[in-house]
Amino acid sequence: MKTVIKLEELGLFILGIYLFSLLSYEWWWFLVLILAPDLSMLGYTVNAKTGAFFYNLFHHRGIAVLFYISGCYLKIEMAQLIGVILFSHAAMDRFFGYGLKYETGFKNTHLGEIGKN
Repeated sequence: MKTVIKLEELGLFILGIYLFSLLSYEWWWFLVLILAPDLSMLGYTVNAKTGAFFYNLFHHRGIAVLFYISGCYLKIEMAQLIGVILFSHAAMDRFFGYGLKYETGFKNTHLGEIGKN
């Protein structure tokens, strides 16, 4: 099952790349911004609860889709870009085994503990 989930996340990452290709931004923007959502980990400098909140906020695909669809509806390409980056980054993270965080610590995710097989 783990392989199936990874393949699904890879497919979603490829979808994010495709959606980015529909925008008018140069490709280097994707490469520069793809890791930007990880800045949300700075919340862990406050405490685990704050860190988990901000990490999950910036890694939630529902929020990414909301940004993208709002950008399409309102014709705001920057909102579409934000949505695509958040969506692609979340899929990439989940492909590598990094899920949404629990308040008990960074290693505890909805996909299991990071680093455990």
